[in-house]
Amino acid sequence: MITISEQAQSHFRKLLDKQAAGTHIRVFVVNPGTVSAECGVSYCPADAVESTDLQLPFEGFMAIVDAESKPFLVDAEIDFVTDQMGSQLTLKAPNAKVRKVNDDASLKEKVQYVIDAEINPQLANHGGRVSVVELTDDGVAVLQFGGGCNGCSQVDLTLKEGIEKELLQRFAGELTAVRDVTDHQRGEHSYY
Repeated sequence: MITISEQAQSHFRKLLDKQAAGTHIRVFVVNPGTVSAECGVSYCPADAVESTDLQLPFEGFMAIVDAESKPFLVDAEIDFVTDQMGSQLTLKAPNAKVRKVNDDASLKEKVQYVIDAEINPQLANHGGRVSVVELTDDGVAVLQFGGGCNGCSQVDLTLKEGIEKELLQRFAGELTAVRDVTDHQRGEHSYY
């Protein structure tokens, strides 16, 4: 579930040696499943471990994960990197902002997951977002744009050169096209 590099494990063991016996680390996500999700690592004293927590064993310590954070930390990686600028702990959690879907999820759920995990974070830089309205029987993903994308003059480029290319590549043989149903006429409905 969570990969901790040898360098990071060594770093944690050194830090934990200075703590009370039985102290482990807690890996968590604040605001999981939202665009403002943030991952963190903290000390976890023995009396702070809950019965619903997941306990991941590593050499010399446990990584404790609360039940709410667990689905958002799937495929997370913790590393300790040293370079000419110094040393730093890095935590990558690709599913922190969006809960990973199961392998048996519907195609619509899988497409929405890719949009939420990879496309919407890029659109959010411009105040925009996109969502799946439906998948037709002939494999067309029908999308609805919102926020800053609604009324944007670049929406066709974003759709055809960005989103459609990515989704057709990811879901080759399952999706045949991507179509936009958003009313992009400027007006009161547009977000500026």
